[in-house]
Amino acid sequence: MEALNAVLVGVPLTLLVTAAAFAMGAVLGVPLVVGLRSERALARIPCRFLVDLLRGVPAIVWLFVIYFGVSIGAYRFAAVPAAIIGLGAISAAYLAEIYRGGISSVHAGQWEAAQALGVDGRTVFSRIVGPQALRVSIPSMASYLISLLKDSSIASTIGVTEIVFYTTQDARSGGGGLTVYIIAAITYTVLSIPLGLASRALYDSLRKKVSR
Repeated sequence: MEALNAVLVGVPLTLLVTAAAFAMGAVLGVPLVVGLRSERALARIPCRFLVDLLRGVPAIVWLFVIYFGVSIGAYRFAAVPAAIIGLGAISAAYLAEIYRGGISSVHAGQWEAAQALGVDGRTVFSRIVGPQALRVSIPSMASYLISLLKDSSIASTIGVTEIVFYTTQDARSGGGGLTVYIIAAITYTVLSIPLGLASRALYDSLRKKVSR
């Protein structure tokens, strides 16, 4: 029971870091995908370099750089903001690629037909291309969110008191050994199941709307 309590104490912060990092990535991924799809090399090349850099360097390195190496005047990032910013930036890169794949899956003829009808670009994206791209992207976004939930455990290395932080602390001090880690694994699984169910429900809902 003590091992279970030790794990559950870290759940709120695990969910906070995961949700905040994913939200940050979902927003910042939009300008990145615009840059990736741009016909202008001055926009496309820097965005491609940034996406590849963020995805190519291990997450733990980014967290260490932000937490230990970045300061604004006398201000240094606390553990939780550093974790959110680091994982959020990485999320932006991955989600930008997911968005790009979703947009590319929409047949080019739909863009051309909308332009022929004189529909402005914003309406084309929000009413025609966007919903179809989102429907295609949802499974990948859900998979990434579940992966991000697990990757949030890396934040324990800079002192974020999430699930793995308390799990390791309990294993070292209480002698729980393998048991507390098994409980942590089960906890991550239980937290992941609703995400998968929600993504499938949203996918089905969008598919019905698009097919109308």
